[in-house]
Amino acid sequence: MKQILLPWYHYYLQCSPPCAMRYTSSALVVITLCGNRGFNCFCGEGYQTSTGKSRFTPSGGSYCQDIDECSESAVCGDHAVCENVNGGFNCFCREGYQTSTGKSQFMPNDGSYCQESVNSNCHLEHACIAANVNKTLKRIGPIKEQLALLHEIYRNSEGELSPVDIITYIEVLAQSSPALGYMNNTTSFKDSRFNSTLTEFVKTINNFVQKNTLKIWDQLPTNHRRLHLTKLMHTAELVTLRISQNFQKTTQFDLSSTDVALKVFMFDSSHVKHAHPHMNVDGGYVKIFPKRKTSYDSTGSVVVAFLCYKSIGPLLSPSDDFLLNPQNDENSEEKEKVISSVVSASISSNPSTLYELEKITFTLSHGKVSDKYRTQCAFWNYSADAMNNGSWSSEGCERTYSNDTHTSCRCNHLTHFAILMSSSTSIGIKDYNILTRITQLGIIISLVCLAVCIFTFWFFSEIQSTRTTIHKNLCCSLFLAELVFLVGVNINTNKLVCSIIAGLLHYFFLAAFAWMCIEGIHLYLIVVGIIYNKGFLHKNFYIFGYLSPAVVVGFSASVGYKYYGTTKVCWLSTENNFIWSFIGPACLIILVLCQPPDNLAFQMFTLFNLLSMIGHL
Repeated sequence: MKQILLPWYHYYLQCSPPCAMRYTSSALVVITLCGNRGFNCFCGEGYQTSTGKSRFTPSGGSYCQDIDECSESAVCGDHAVCENVNGGFNCFCREGYQTSTGKSQFMPNDGSYCQESVNSNCHLEHACIAANVNKTLKRIGPIKEQLALLHEIYRNSEGELSPVDIITYIEVLAQSSPALGYMNNTTSFKDSRFNSTLTEFVKTINNFVQKNTLKIWDQLPTNHRRLHLTKLMHTAELVTLRISQNFQKTTQFDLSSTDVALKVFMFDSSHVKHAHPHMNVDGGYVKIFPKRKTSYDSTGSVVVAFLCYKSIGPLLSPSDDFLLNPQNDENSEEKEKVISSVVSASISSNPSTLYELEKITFTLSHGKVSDKYRTQCAFWNYSADAMNNGSWSSEGCERTYSNDTHTSCRCNHLTHFAILMSSSTSIGIKDYNILTRITQLGIIISLVCLAVCIFTFWFFSEIQSTRTTIHKNLCCSLFLAELVFLVGVNINTNKLVCSIIAGLLHYFFLAAFAWMCIEGIHLYLIVVGIIYNKGFLHKNFYIFGYLSPAVVVGFSASVGYKYYGTTKVCWLSTENNFIWSFIGPACLIILVLCQPPDNLAFQMFTLFNLLSMIGHL
């Protein structure tokens, strides 16, 4: 218990003016002067008198002492730790847990609580993510009012997010879309309520796609990233249309956040001929043209919604999966990079024949494109039933104009659009698949040949020697390295498994280099005619061939285990130059095997002796 003793002079103050209130900063107490009758002292917030009374005088022997709020059990809630400080307390989450708002510390009354830190345990496993989604849905399930539900999702997704957090709240948002789209038309001030709901919805969507979340998205494997970005865009489009259908009169609604912009047009059948839905987007525009009709239904309404995502283009660029992961769509992966905003256009009319699309035109700005690249109009092609197969396609779209900074397009359908940049010399998906198959076939042939060599060196006693022992171990190292590479190099959805595969590849490839070095050393000993103890030499060969790579891998893992395995491939990360834990030893072995130019005479002498030995065989 902290005690603060107040010297007499803190209290002995003249009562002028009467009833004035002063704070003594060193004591954190309130002193009240009350005319000529004297004065009373009150302890400040977070403090109490030593006697338990509400007021005191110095002559009574009382003093102010800090209240230990942490003495109360569970004052901070479950999985939290309380820290008492002068005049108050702070709450922190226990190890393995994090605050729901992303703050490092919190107070019980600010709406924060501690939740399990799934980012370190889930490793993007389906069962773990599903459990986290169900837990979140169960927690927010009692919230039935749309605005309150959106605010809860917005509040929890506002702080610093992890990849699992992003997946969880997008799943929650998608599963909550029916409830978000349903509005009670009996509520008063309906249109203003719809405006507030759309505003909160756009703010929530913005939390997931703003620029500071791009590095979190980039940590996700390509399949997870595409799936949940597609699900987010689909949910945003669906909920926007559903909410906008509840407007009671012709409405035009604009809203812009830092990285998301929304524009909604709602009009009835009498305004169909005169409505021109459009949206200006970052130096460009998008506009819808309906089919011309001689007559329109007398009743009905139309909603046209535009959404612009300013920052997600790079996240939807064609797949960067490793060579052994064939792409699915043969016509969509030829492109290299999304260079514009992603814009969405959607229509909902009642009846459905009231407003039918003829074409959509859009012009989008982008970074300057050099002559060796070309721009292409594309849309994000996906099925609502299989969102994990989303990919870029240009079907039904054509480029009408292009310069260094803008491209204009015309399409005959609605969805999410963007401008792609590709190199005129880039490899198409068909060539890519052919090269992938050639690589796989080459590795399989190599494995068969290595297996034959291992069998020969192992079971034919007539050829057993130091040289065949070296060759046998070299072939074993290469066989295991290539087998692990073929089977597991692209298993990147499970971080732990991917890290183990990367570690095995690191070890077996270094072991192969080590046995190559041993073979060079052995060849040198033969040529110069050095007499050596065969048993002693074999023992040291095994130590160098298998133990030295283990030391390198063990040391590398101890200082940078998190760099084993990436979101793209199960190999060493290039971050912080960690790849040099493989390149460095490999280059050192190559330098040992290759004599420098000033030893050319020695090399010629060695080669002459070697040829002489071969000639006497």
